[in-house]
Amino acid sequence: MQHIQSTGYTIYFNDDCYTYLQQLLLPGSYSTIFIISDENTSQHCLPEFLSQVATEVPLEIIEFDAGEANKTIETCIQVWHALTDLGADRKSLIINVGGGVVTDLGGFAASTFKRGLDFINVPTSLLAMVDASVGGKTGVDLGALKNQVGVINNPIAVLIDTQFLETLPAEEMRSGLAEMLKHGLIADAVYWNNFLDLNNLSLTDLEVLIHRSVQIKNEVVIQDPTEKSLRKILNFGHTMGHAIESYFLENENKKTLLHGEAIAIGMILEAYFSKEKNLITESEYTEIKDVINSIYPKVDFTADDITAIIDLLIHDKKNEAGKVQFVLLEGIGNAVIDKLIDNHLIINAFKDYQN
Repeated sequence: MQHIQSTGYTIYFNDDCYTYLQQLLLPGSYSTIFIISDENTSQHCLPEFLSQVATEVPLEIIEFDAGEANKTIETCIQVWHALTDLGADRKSLIINVGGGVVTDLGGFAASTFKRGLDFINVPTSLLAMVDASVGGKTGVDLGALKNQVGVINNPIAVLIDTQFLETLPAEEMRSGLAEMLKHGLIADAVYWNNFLDLNNLSLTDLEVLIHRSVQIKNEVVIQDPTEKSLRKILNFGHTMGHAIESYFLENENKKTLLHGEAIAIGMILEAYFSKEKNLITESEYTEIKDVINSIYPKVDFTADDITAIIDLLIHDKKNEAGKVQFVLLEGIGNAVIDKLIDNHLIINAFKDYQN
């Protein structure tokens, strides 16, 4: 697959990833290499990745526990200490091999240690390939609140090897698919149409769809790297989705939702807002709802759940002057930003989702 040029870095695919690495890691290029991964990646992906990397540069592995619950400043401090103990200097290179938690946290650790080290993202989950690894967003959660602390800082490269998808369970594949659906809904109606019937998709088809998904995100980020305006459209489904994800993460009585599972619900709810604001038609809303519900299991919400989720919305990063701002659809393939929605409409959206 053709590589994709972003601002200051390149996104490589499959065999081209390792050609790039071999050229980069010639003697004298870096003092040391640090691979940051979690326990799942270390077991399922790292052996294959290391078999493709031949270098005389000293290499160390830093591993932390898997899961969103570990995407914290405490874990980041542990990584900083490990870098210090292992002798990292400003000529060290960090390679983040893993899903979105690894690329977010590893990128943040690299961006802040000794005021910034070069880093490369090697996403191993579908979600990280099409979203988390691209665009320069790094950071950690603050308690159950998603991505409250971080910086925007680009890697020197992103290496997407789709063979790592073979290691993923089905629910992780579904999680990543949510971001691909989002890209179609906000920017490319033709791309969205590929998801109307998933039964006949082959691995080759999936690789093409991944490439286009990365293109869509990259095109948006290039135009607005620091999220002043256009880049906000990438948050469609995320205002509601992040609040839902945070609520389920911190509630002991709830099964924790994967990121994509929460975003899928968020997209249905925010599509409902779009319909009620006459920005999309009833048939467009029904199509969106039916496609997403055909992929993701239904989640039940009590009245108390909904109240608590609404209370969490105030922490969304897009808010200004205490007002919760949403990204809505203006037809399939287009999005509008900074739209206000009242609580009554949010409650009705949950009712419609559950019906």
